[in-house]
Amino acid sequence: MTISSLGPQPTLNIESLNCGKIIWTYIERPTPKEVEYLAQNYQFHPLNLDDVVSRVQRPKIDEYDDHLFIVLHFPVFNKANRVTTPSEVDIFISEGYLITVHKSGDLKPLSQFFKECQNDGDTCSRYMSRSSGFLLYHILDRLVNYCFPILNKLLDNTDKIEDLIFARPVPETVREISLLRRDLISFRRIVHPQIPVVEALEREEYTFLKEDQDVYFGDIADHIRKIWDGLEDCKEVVDGLADTSNWLTSHRIQEVMRVLTIVMALIAPATLIASIYGMNIYLPGGHEGGPGKDYMPFVVLGVIMLGIALAMLWFFRRRHWL
Repeated sequence: MTISSLGPQPTLNIESLNCGKIIWTYIERPTPKEVEYLAQNYQFHPLNLDDVVSRVQRPKIDEYDDHLFIVLHFPVFNKANRVTTPSEVDIFISEGYLITVHKSGDLKPLSQFFKECQNDGDTCSRYMSRSSGFLLYHILDRLVNYCFPILNKLLDNTDKIEDLIFARPVPETVREISLLRRDLISFRRIVHPQIPVVEALEREEYTFLKEDQDVYFGDIADHIRKIWDGLEDCKEVVDGLADTSNWLTSHRIQEVMRVLTIVMALIAPATLIASIYGMNIYLPGGHEGGPGKDYMPFVVLGVIMLGIALAMLWFFRRRHWL
């Protein structure tokens, strides 16, 4: 069996590995030069080549007579922004070759797998000696398994926030829940479109793959569904934590308002007496009070205040507030 690494192409960001009858071409961060190389050496559809250099493409699988064009997204956690972002991989696969185009270069399992095959002849023979479909399965298997640590980290953050909510119902908790929910939504957007693509590989018959597709790619599909189920469970937990946090915050506000209401009720009589005796009229018990003094303004003001109180009481009962 012939195993040869062609190494980087001059002036191009392309590496190729030839093992038996299969050639694996690895392209990272493609530019128009790499796309032109593909156009000159392969009969790919121009729209597929445009997809290679375009910014973001939805996951899909395009079938042609002698090859497939597959677009997949895999999650990468951005520590700075605390959010999971998609990393795109474009794949051209036929009976004698497999071409992977990675746009951002942040998928470590893909680059590490290529280096393992490039540096170790036994590894290269084990994965590339059977068929391009067998190699594709192992590439997808490593990339999908790469999702599980990210999912586990998301679940751990959910547990931490659950403890934080009951320990300290403070505004920081709301921020942590918001960040977690944003990360979860982004993760779900990445994983969900992958499911029909992987299921198509499992269900459809592609003769040049030469493998038991329902067995190998069915395993990948099971892993994707397991990740999706984990995200669904996490979503329910996060929604429940958000509701619990809102309830605790509302309860805390009610407790504060209850204390303030009691305080206002205690000082209301003193405030009423102080305001009455602060009026510039003759009052019973005042220093200027005495026989012959005119207390009619005090009586009129008392009647007005009592009328206002009775009118408000009637209004509250009419609105069913009392």
